[in-house]
Amino acid sequence: MHPTTADPDTELKQRHRAMWASGDYPKLAEEVIADLGPTLANAIVQPGDTVLDIAAGAGNASIPAALAGATVTASDLTPELFDRGKERAAEQGVDLDWVTADAENLPFETASFDTVISCVGIMFAPHHAASAGELLRVTRPGGRIGLLNWTPEGFIGQMFATMKPYAPAPPPGAQPPPLWGDEQHVRGLLGDGVVDVRAQKRGLAVSRFESPEALRDYFKAYYGPTINTYRHIAADPQRVEALDAALVELVRRFARPGPGLRLEWEYLLLTARKRA
Repeated sequence: MHPTTADPDTELKQRHRAMWASGDYPKLAEEVIADLGPTLANAIVQPGDTVLDIAAGAGNASIPAALAGATVTASDLTPELFDRGKERAAEQGVDLDWVTADAENLPFETASFDTVISCVGIMFAPHHAASAGELLRVTRPGGRIGLLNWTPEGFIGQMFATMKPYAPAPPPGAQPPPLWGDEQHVRGLLGDGVVDVRAQKRGLAVSRFESPEALRDYFKAYYGPTINTYRHIAADPQRVEALDAALVELVRRFARPGPGLRLEWEYLLLTARKRA
């Protein structure tokens, strides 16, 4: 059953959509984490596949999947992110379907895709079991699943932990996004619906920022969850100052030795096959 305007979950989803529409996530995806999409696509997509990218954003993984020869549907709760994705797809000569969709209640037929992927996207749907169930439902028996998500202990996971005391309280039943970067959590979500599970922790090298303050301010300007957190405490200058300092300290903690500011952001790459 698909949600209606009377569904008590609707307001939550509207807030999520507004959060991701704030700032400029497509810019961040292109400038900072562009390598993640091709990494996921190369690990799981095959020419001729029908592919669904859940929480695709501006197509960071969808476009590489299409370039690999797949027929791709890019879905996201926040269609405001699609404009830049459509531009990039046209620039690279590929055609995708862009569909507004809630990861927890996908508008697709059961067993309708050969391969289902998500690149740091599905992790932000608040109810993990619901989105995992939908992911499995729309994958055909024997089809492939590919997930790339930030780990709880990595930089982005720890950024969320740092922001948590300052952020709005999560809705009842919501689980922290970085749990999708914990192999055992994901195995538990997928359960016996999958076989041939393979998981590997990897790191994304990030060296474009000149200082911890520059990295913090970039996220304050462009990343929806960070923008949302600062809006929540905007009326309390002391808390703003405290969060500013905490995020700078976090960057320093993850900085690697050597010249310049160099970091490695850990993620989990997990692939599996839906049980036939």
